[in-house]
Amino acid sequence: MNGNVVYGTHVQDCGWQDWKSNDAMSGTSGQSKRLEAIQIKLTGQVANEYDVYYRVHCQNFGWLGWAKNGESSGSEGHSRRLEAIQICLVPKGQKAPGNTNNAFYKK
Repeated sequence: MNGNVVYGTHVQDCGWQDWKSNDAMSGTSGQSKRLEAIQIKLTGQVANEYDVYYRVHCQNFGWLGWAKNGESSGSEGHSRRLEAIQICLVPKGQKAPGNTNNAFYKK
């Protein structure tokens, strides 16, 4: 099955970065800037067969709800770092792995 994993991150003082794919780094290196949010999506045939769900553990907020297919997960304008990311592939149209409320906080 062809396709890619595509992702973008929101970085402290930089905002949303350009989309990256597969194993390319997203964010910054050596600048001590925190990742604050992420978006993940699939392309190609794999995107027709699966939904990608993901959730983050956000500083002071804890685990947020599940986002999917390019939605934002984390926070923007709250100065909170991502502390963990959980990712799950689900066959297209099936239920989310858990609660989808409050996946993203924006000021």
